[in-house]
Amino acid sequence: MMNEAIVEKVKALIAAPSCYAGLKKIAEEYIAALGSDREKEAGRKLVAELEADVLSIDDVLAFFESDAGEKTFGAEQAAAYAAHAREVKAKGGKWCDCPACAPGREILDRKEELC
Repeated sequence: MMNEAIVEKVKALIAAPSCYAGLKKIAEEYIAALGSDREKEAGRKLVAELEADVLSIDDVLAFFESDAGEKTFGAEQAAAYAAHAREVKAKGGKWCDCPACAPGREILDRKEELC
C-alpha cells in the first residue's frame, strides 16, 4: 500500500477548489485503486496528469496577465492572481502554489513511489 503521506496529498488535491474535474476524477480513481492490482497503473495515470497540469510560476503569471486570464477570471481577479504569482516568484517560488498545484507538486516530487 502507498505511503500514507502521499495518500493525504492526493486527498488534499481532490478537496482543493482549484482542482479541475478531470484531475479530480483521476485522483479519485487512484485512491479507489489503492491496495489492488490497479494501483500502479492508476499511479502512472495520476503522475502523467499531474505532469501536464501542475504549472510553473512563469506559466501561471503569463496566464493571469493574458487576455485569457482576464476573460476567465475578470480583470480585477486576474490582476490579483498575477500580483500573487509575482510575489511567489520574487520569493524564489518556481511552481504555482494554489491548493491543487501545491500538493500536486509534492506528489510529483515522489512520483517514483506511485509508479
